Amino acid sequence: MNSKYEPVFDSGTSASYVYHMILHECQGSSPELEIMSRENGCPCYRADKSILTCNSIVAAWTRGSEGFSFPSQVGYPLESNQARFYLMETHYSLTANEYTWPPKPKAMVDNSGLRLFYTSTLRSQDAGVLSVGMDPNWRHIIPPGQEHVVSEGHCVGECTQRAFPRDGVNIFAVMMRTHQIGRQIKLRQIRHREELLPIAHDRNTDWNYQEYRRLSAPVRVLPGDRLIAECIYDSSARAAITLGGLTTREETCLVLALYYPRQKELTTCHSLPSLPTVINSLGINELVPGSNPVRIASPPELSGMTLETRLISYDWRNNFRSFQYVTRRGSFKPLCWSAKNQPMPGTENLEGFAPNITKSYKLIRSCSFVGSTNVANVLFQNRNRYVTESETSVDRAAAAAGSDDDDDDDDIDSNNVIEGAARSKVSRSSVTESMGLSGGPAAFRPLGAAPNMFAFLLFIIFLYSFRIAHRV
Repeated sequence: MNSKYEPVFDSGTSASYVYHMILHECQGSSPELEIMSRENGCPCYRADKSILTCNSIVAAWTRGSEGFSFPSQVGYPLESNQARFYLMETHYSLTANEYTWPPKPKAMVDNSGLRLFYTSTLRSQDAGVLSVGMDPNWRHIIPPGQEHVVSEGHCVGECTQRAFPRDGVNIFAVMMRTHQIGRQIKLRQIRHREELLPIAHDRNTDWNYQEYRRLSAPVRVLPGDRLIAECIYDSSARAAITLGGLTTREETCLVLALYYPRQKELTTCHSLPSLPTVINSLGINELVPGSNPVRIASPPELSGMTLETRLISYDWRNNFRSFQYVTRRGSFKPLCWSAKNQPMPGTENLEGFAPNITKSYKLIRSCSFVGSTNVANVLFQNRNRYVTESETSVDRAAAAAGSDDDDDDDDIDSNNVIEGAARSKVSRSSVTESMGLSGGPAAFRPLGAAPNMFAFLLFIIFLYSFRIAHRV
């Protein structure tokens, strides 16, 4: 049983390029996995993901982290009779002064990885990882020149209802991830029509320091609960739109939640704005069916224009509020995937909408909080609060971060807060200076831009082939 893991760098040079490493557990033992396990790995973008049954995360590391130690009662099960194959996914990121066009990446060989510590003494709880957020895709659009852009990734109740055990699961640690322009991340919890206290809230994210951090107390999530990863971006320094994607010049909005007891029915619980929501947010009524490149059919004043041109030339300054309203209130596609990298049965045709919340949480404020001997009040006020800076600087950072769109956000300034290190300043524009469409809207990808993250997949066969340090 895995009790701890830490990064192992091939050299000091590779340590500056490795951005994150994720170890996946593969289900089954297909001939395709056997063949791939004997290969040297390949770029993530070229992998045939239809044969990869590797959708369970065992360990995740990001730059700035020293690894993670599980609580004494929880561990991740490592058994060769249950999983023979594991997949290592490594992303490399260039430094700021190495962005060039055309790209000229340095030739280098890297053997960095993860060292797993395990104990032969079983722990009382098996841990699992649930990914909640926006699916990395071009439909995740962040307009330029805005200080406060909100994106939301939904894990809908229909998915947790089908997957979670009757007594629910207990989230005990979270890794909250954006890329360069992320400013805040919140993991929200909705039960029926009531919004509960946020499971965690990072008001000062740093894309170079996004590791697993334990909650002060586990949070119970029941079947039917909705989880929402809410991310706030500051795109004021960018002149072009930013799209969702895997590279660090694109953006992401993900929360990896460590929980127990482990279940394999639901490992990835994302959402993706529907195509009607996207085109309506851009003032488009209808697209020309089958057009390539994709062209606009109506309204008449946009007829014949390509979708690409509309994205580039849209008047974001004057239309931002309407864009934000449509993207947050419009329909979306729930994506509920199992450990075998397949949609959960019964979720293939779901359509999602923003929750109709009729009751929200309120922070109980007390004039006697400072120096209070009321233990229950102190614990409530500090639920899932993490501080990596002095309290004085934390207060200044929270005040400077601005307020969310919702009126209740001011109520949780001192509650469920994860304060990261100083947020990185972004001065470069978006990766999407020019874009193209291939194979229709669903295959939209930016073209003509220097990729600044390279990702590789490496198969490791059998459990004993890991770098594992035995701890009895």
